[in-house]
Amino acid sequence: MTETYEIERLRWHGDGVASVRNEDVFFPFTLPGEIVAGDIEHGICEAPRIVEPVSDRVKPACRHFKKCGGCVMQHASDDLMADWKTRMVSDTLALNHINTELRPIHVSPTHSRRRAVFSAQRTKKSAEVGFHKRGSDIIIDLLECPLMHPAIMAGFDAYRELAKLGCSRKTEIRIGVTVTENGLDVDVVDAKELEVKQTETLARFAAENGFARIAWNGEVLAQLTPPTQKFGTAHVIPPSGSFLQATKEGEEALVSASLETLDGCKRVIDLFSGSGTFSLPLAKHAEVHAVETLPEMLEALESGWRKATDLKAVTTEARDLFYRPLMLDELKKFDGVVIDPPRAGALEQTRILAQSDIGKISFVSCNPATFARDAKILINGGYTLDWVQVVDQFRWSAHVELVAQFTLARG
Repeated sequence: MTETYEIERLRWHGDGVASVRNEDVFFPFTLPGEIVAGDIEHGICEAPRIVEPVSDRVKPACRHFKKCGGCVMQHASDDLMADWKTRMVSDTLALNHINTELRPIHVSPTHSRRRAVFSAQRTKKSAEVGFHKRGSDIIIDLLECPLMHPAIMAGFDAYRELAKLGCSRKTEIRIGVTVTENGLDVDVVDAKELEVKQTETLARFAAENGFARIAWNGEVLAQLTPPTQKFGTAHVIPPSGSFLQATKEGEEALVSASLETLDGCKRVIDLFSGSGTFSLPLAKHAEVHAVETLPEMLEALESGWRKATDLKAVTTEARDLFYRPLMLDELKKFDGVVIDPPRAGALEQTRILAQSDIGKISFVSCNPATFARDAKILINGGYTLDWVQVVDQFRWSAHVELVAQFTLARG
């Protein structure tokens, strides 16, 4: 008789987990409550067979699912996904003995992903562009993607032409694509250098394919129209390949929550500001000082601010906050903070913030673990964590983001 196993939970990477002879065994593409069977090797059942599915199992939305490494949870219902991602945050907070209100999750719709980085390589007859196969260096040549904005998917023939131009037969390049107000912003990296005649043809190629800008190995070779993003009322031209929230809907959720937290503040500091995602909407109501490592991102922010109307003063400072966080005397002039660090969090800066007298902090994070660590520091320093808003910009993945409100509780 075939041995079967009941899936008990999902781990953070999305695999189902069952206890088999007192050891956790991982079953990819399974859901809690399902009865499964299959061969187990080294703690993993690579090809589980579903004996009894649960009602939350749905038909995957993409033909590439299970092969493409971009998605891990297309077999799960929206309700299960929302609950799983919310639990990621709540369980992480609980492990750090943090209790707070979790607001209902905000999930970006399908076909809304406005930026992506594809891998590409040449083949004998053409080129392949897409994401890597799960656990492999093989590229899945994308024919569809229910995550991506339609404008990105419409450009795949052009991306393949760029791959043929930039790849040798044994190399792989990366093609970053971002939807802007005026067309696609394309950033090609790790590609071979172009000959003069090839460079001269890129402007025509961009025009034929509706590209606003093409950068090649860090150098802008064609820009037909400004590849702008709208932050608040300002129109900004971020540097090629620079960070941007994955969906417009997710960005709006994070910004709206930050505006709510910092309502009434007169002077706000934006830490890890990028090109102004938060600074420029906040400048409608408060003076803002934006701090970011990369000067070119601050230049884009300043240019957008100067051309906008009805915004309060915005100043900028190029500074690496990991090596040189703002000190207490520098924070005294501000009554509000928005901080959006990378996945590593902002340990040293948070330790200083916890000693400050700043009344309100909007904390944005893409990593529940480092957020919980930093939140604990603020709470121990006298701040109250009023609520957490979970935001899902990466449907069917294990990635989750959040924004949280802290208020100073000590006198």
